[in-house]
Amino acid sequence: MVERLRPGQKAPRSGQYERVDCLGSRTGIERTVTKGEPLPPTPSRDETYILVDPTKHRK
Repeated sequence: MVERLRPGQKAPRSGQYERVDCLGSRTGIERTVTKGEPLPPTPSRDETYILVDPTKHRK
């Protein structure tokens, strides 16, 4: 199951986060967030975020 994150919650990983509506449908609207930064506000308080594309780091 995909972890849904609330706006203002700190991002567990850097990457692209997509907004998900109150019914769990993906909106196609993505935001780039760095690990430890808060997720941005959403227009509706029922919307959340899911990580769709984590940043890939070279080792």
